[in-house]
Amino acid sequence: MSTVEWVAGPPALEDYLAQRKDAGLSQKTPEQGAAALTGSWYFCHIRERVTGRAVAMGRVIGDGGWYFHIADMATLPEFQGQGLGRQVIDALVAHIRAHAPENPYITLIADPPGRRLYEKVGFTEINPSRGMELPWVRK
Repeated sequence: MSTVEWVAGPPALEDYLAQRKDAGLSQKTPEQGAAALTGSWYFCHIRERVTGRAVAMGRVIGDGGWYFHIADMATLPEFQGQGLGRQVIDALVAHIRAHAPENPYITLIADPPGRRLYEKVGFTEINPSRGMELPWVRK
């Protein structure tokens, strides 16, 4: 029997915040985390059966019409290399394909550690477009 189980839905807020931190993603406040958990189009995670602790997660944000962006892909370091990230990304893409209208636009920002996984799933670079961000500067 597997020591982990797949869950359709978000992890607990504490797990979400801890997993982002422990997986090397930027840290978020509890208010930001709560909004991510309730404001996502779809969320899934994998948790330990015994403790219930989330060990891998991902979510989809979007308008439900044509635009779907995969975010918060993270697997705790001690669980990496077991195919859990692949299970999460496959579940997210399958959910989009099953519930989105025809021809959805599915995007993500690929940090270096995840690029190989995303390419295996079929993601390609968006050319000539380029991901950009607006740094937050308090005025």
